[in-house]
Amino acid sequence: MKFTKMQGIGNDYIYVNGFEENLEDPSALAARLSDRHFGIGSDGLIVIAPSKVADCRMDMYNADGSRGKMCGNGIRCVGKYVYERGIAHKPVLTVETLSGVKTLSLETAAGKVRAVEVDMGKPVLEAAKIPARFEKTPVVDEALSAGGRTYRVTCVSMGNPHCVLFVDDVLRAPVGSLGPKIELHSAFPEQVNTEFVQVLSREEIRMRVWERGSGETLACGTGACACAVACALNGRTGRAVLVHLRGGDLSVRWDGKTGRVFMKGPAEFVFDGTVET
Repeated sequence: MKFTKMQGIGNDYIYVNGFEENLEDPSALAARLSDRHFGIGSDGLIVIAPSKVADCRMDMYNADGSRGKMCGNGIRCVGKYVYERGIAHKPVLTVETLSGVKTLSLETAAGKVRAVEVDMGKPVLEAAKIPARFEKTPVVDEALSAGGRTYRVTCVSMGNPHCVLFVDDVLRAPVGSLGPKIELHSAFPEQVNTEFVQVLSREEIRMRVWERGSGETLACGTGACACAVACALNGRTGRAVLVHLRGGDLSVRWDGKTGRVFMKGPAEFVFDGTVET
């Protein structure tokens, strides 16, 4: 099987051209190939496949083989792949995902994609639709007990569920110990991505993320969007922020007129290869 390794600010995936390759069990393949010691090494597997409603379809699988609905960093790489590999050589692309069709605007120069802005759609704030089991909805600055302590959290879905906690120093945040406890908390029937956020100013934040099915990753695009929304809902920032993640920076804006979230950042090829399936 031919594959391409790509990364968006350190969030790395194995990409397979589903227009040419036929995968019998992509879930098992994702778990095997994502292993960083015995496989290719990645945060998961993304298959770029034909679509009847968009330029292509993005089928995403986490590093543990579980199915993912959406990945902000991953979909930017899809845009670069589709444009530069000739699947659809257009400055504006549509990509079908399990959380709906997303529109990508490509910033190009000399035939190469330099950056991608993704229309991530409107954030879902209703608790039952995130899904999150809380008495109040929307879930903004609500109490959540985990690991013997109570935290104030804000919950948002950007096509996948997120739980945002504000911290004073994100570098010292207990991501590795608290992240899995919240991921598997009974309040989240489909598990949850957990973001730890330090507000630097009205226009700038720093975050780390524990992703369901993958653990701590260098970046999470949907998580950055969820954090921008959570910051605005709590009055900690404006509606446009620069988000610093371990792997790099993303620009996120929550449009006040349309209610839609837009995320802009880079996407890069790492290498091409072949592997036995």
